[in-house]
Amino acid sequence: MADLKTSHHPLFLREEELRYSIELMFFAYRDFTAEADTMLESRELGRAHHRVIYFVGRAPGINVSELLAILNITKQSLSRVLSRLIEDNYIRQDQGTTDKRQRLLYLTETGKALEHDVTMIQRRRFANAFKSVSIEDVKGFMAVMEALLDDKTLPLLRREPITRIKS
Repeated sequence: MADLKTSHHPLFLREEELRYSIELMFFAYRDFTAEADTMLESRELGRAHHRVIYFVGRAPGINVSELLAILNITKQSLSRVLSRLIEDNYIRQDQGTTDKRQRLLYLTETGKALEHDVTMIQRRRFANAFKSVSIEDVKGFMAVMEALLDDKTLPLLRREPITRIKS
């Protein structure tokens, strides 16, 4: 654990404040995923399926290698999840135009509808939370979340600057 006392950073957090931060992250993630989990479970899908659907929806035509890099999972794990999503008509797989070995992934209409519904639940939760704090708080949250990421993860984000909070 980084020792904040010996760094040149003016912030000093005690053990209890750091533990509280860990608990906040745990409970926030649990509550953030709960409603989405219920919707997914009704279709006999889980969080792994959701992550694939979400990122294919964010980047239509993403290839399998790029998706593996984002999800940081094995080919075998992705294969199981992806096979199910293709079989159940949430995702379609096309051949690459320049490299025929490449598999490009797209959401089907069914996949788009599910991605939209689940994302709307989670967007509402973030929107409500962001409305209750200042723009500086939102920027601070984003900065902390980014600081938690490994160096190789940050470039994977599709980040748009925060300019205002819509009500």
